[in-house]
Amino acid sequence: MAQKPSIPKGTRDFSPIEVAKRQYIMSVIKKHFERSGFQPIETPSFENSETLMGKYGEEGDRLIFKILNSGDFLAKTNEEFLQTKNSLKITSQISEKALRYDLTVPFARYVVQHQNELEFPFKRYQIQPVWRADRPQKGRFREFYQCDADVVGSTSLWQEVELVQLYDAVFTDLKVEGVTIKINNRKILSGIAEVIGASDKLIDFTVALDKLDKIGEDGVKAEMLAKGISEEALVKVQPLFNFNGSLTEKLNQLRELLSTSVEGTKGVDELTFICETVEELGLKSATLNLDVTLARGLNYYTGAIFEVAAPETVKLGSIGGGGRYDDLTGIFGLKNMSGVGISFGLDRIYLVIEELNVFPETVSNVTDVLFLNFGDNEAKYCLKVIRELRDDGVNAELYPDKTKMAKQFQFAEKKGIKYAVIVGETEMQQNIFALKNLNSGEQKNVTLQELQQVLLK
Repeated sequence: MAQKPSIPKGTRDFSPIEVAKRQYIMSVIKKHFERSGFQPIETPSFENSETLMGKYGEEGDRLIFKILNSGDFLAKTNEEFLQTKNSLKITSQISEKALRYDLTVPFARYVVQHQNELEFPFKRYQIQPVWRADRPQKGRFREFYQCDADVVGSTSLWQEVELVQLYDAVFTDLKVEGVTIKINNRKILSGIAEVIGASDKLIDFTVALDKLDKIGEDGVKAEMLAKGISEEALVKVQPLFNFNGSLTEKLNQLRELLSTSVEGTKGVDELTFICETVEELGLKSATLNLDVTLARGLNYYTGAIFEVAAPETVKLGSIGGGGRYDDLTGIFGLKNMSGVGISFGLDRIYLVIEELNVFPETVSNVTDVLFLNFGDNEAKYCLKVIRELRDDGVNAELYPDKTKMAKQFQFAEKKGIKYAVIVGETEMQQNIFALKNLNSGEQKNVTLQELQQVLLK
């Protein structure tokens, strides 16, 4: 008995209408990327392991999908490692490649490899799938698309301002109004770690803080204690969990808290410029909010960090994020190449639009008109007309088989096709077409010109 087919957990098949909706989202994002001067690139779905490993922190490294070497991948493995089941050592010997975890590190590798061909500052966008060995749940998949926009070769904070505006423009265009663009700065987190006497635990501090929305204040504190951050430090960090007020009030509280930290004060200055400028320029439908607990777990961020929360009516995690990385290309040998970028989470945005029910009715790849098949002569006659309609931009198709009309009509209705055209001997002789509206049931004879007018509306 044949085994029932299945797909890996955390992956999905997409129906024609789902693909059409996803392509609609991507087209809107792409449109705004290009309007803002970003150019498209693509990188391979897998990279050399050494390109990816060690760039995302300990937790990120665990989520990278490794690819087994071709052939007898165990042949050259150290026997001792096999006997002691040293998986870390074995992995490096049996896997030299890995599926990309995100688009940012491959982009940094791309910049270094192609630096002599690029004009800096270089603005690129990339819309491609990434893979993470995460635990599947609502809105979290193992294979998903990222839609990234990055600028490298400039330290100007005007880039951050423009990226906030880009987020606002895309979500407004998608009718996802009321998103919150959360902003913080890694320099502020470094300053806080310095002020509480935990500079040596900065990574542990930020990784724990980044989980606040998942495990709550008590959970974050418990993890910090487990990582060796003292009780005294947690008392000093308590104001972080109680920040409120306007953007200006929050910035003033931060400036006071970090007055003894040069790094922290610099972070406050950067945030002040971004927030005050955005506030002065205004946003269409999004809200900018300073969230001092926002950490984003990726180690390569060095300045401003962003995360976009869905409208409050939709209970879902972040639908976008990004930040400033001052020396990501440095790990590949190109120093002093600052960059900043943001990402749109296509799959989660899809879920948000579905829940808000704001997909346009026109979003579909459904055929506009089906020509029924009454035989070879009629089919040949119809195909000439179909070619003209397709040239005019109409989605038209011919039913391939000569079969009962009822079956052909049923096919059209199941596919959601609005119009059917009937061409028999009489219609061919009179050079007319019997056009039936499958929604209303109305049928009438029309000329080719009238048929074109109806279908091109």
